[in-house]
Amino acid sequence: MNNKTQHLPLLICVVGPTAIGKTTLAIEISKHFKAEIISADSRQFYKEMTIGTAVPSTDEINTIPHHFIQNRSVFEEYSVGDFERDALSLLDTLFKKNSVIVMVGGSGLYVDAVVKGLNKFPEIPSEIRETLNLEFKSFGIEFLQKELKEKDPEYFQKVDIQNHHRLIRALEICRSTGLPYSSFLNIEKEPRNFNVIYIGLTAEREIIYNRINQRVDIMMEDGLENEAKGLFKHKSLNALQTVGYRELFAYFEGDYSKEFAIEEIKKNTRRFAKRQGTWFRKNKAIEWFDYKIDSSEIIKYINNAQSK
Repeated sequence: MNNKTQHLPLLICVVGPTAIGKTTLAIEISKHFKAEIISADSRQFYKEMTIGTAVPSTDEINTIPHHFIQNRSVFEEYSVGDFERDALSLLDTLFKKNSVIVMVGGSGLYVDAVVKGLNKFPEIPSEIRETLNLEFKSFGIEFLQKELKEKDPEYFQKVDIQNHHRLIRALEICRSTGLPYSSFLNIEKEPRNFNVIYIGLTAEREIIYNRINQRVDIMMEDGLENEAKGLFKHKSLNALQTVGYRELFAYFEGDYSKEFAIEEIKKNTRRFAKRQGTWFRKNKAIEWFDYKIDSSEIIKYINNAQSK
């Protein structure tokens, strides 16, 4: 950090795969710096989705002020662009009280939106979007997956390929411009008025997968089935195209047994963690730490990085 930028406030981004312990670490860092926490988890925004999104506990939220936790309804449209705008506005306010803020989450696109800014995409003719939606209804999600894999293999490796909204968004850019969606993701953005330090938590793949499996079992014990049942009639909403809910909806419809649905949740969450790893590994600014490391070591690293 050079003298020219040293006076800027600091955003500490805690990232990594799901179930790795990001929330606990973010709270420890926030306690040390007396900082507040911004969640960059794209599903923890929704107040109807508590168990399946692993929102911080009441005790955790009472320990440190959290923002963007269950502040929206699944019935509201809320995009990554909306989050970028709202988060930047909140940061301006919070930085007046404290020069350090912590942002935590596994949604790489949402973290990048705040830190780097969203990409400027061209306007898309409405008929392209309408055609893609019709094709999805007629031919299913595999049709969209196949086309995206052919037209933009780079983005295909990163996107949630079970989320048809994301697939359609990427394909409408591909079809309208003749260029890969990912080619719009590397355009220079406006600089932010804060410095950033990235902290990543990691572990061996087997450990991550075991933690995911255990978390899913705990979610089921805590009542995820009933939570999903209460949302079942709204299953077409964008916010509910989420691992943990989609599989239980298939169980309610009679397509899966309950046991198979649970195994599918575990499998799809593991796949999601793999995609998170792919996304974050591309960011060379992330300093990676083993998930079991004492938080004091990470705080020491942050203090040293600030003083450079």
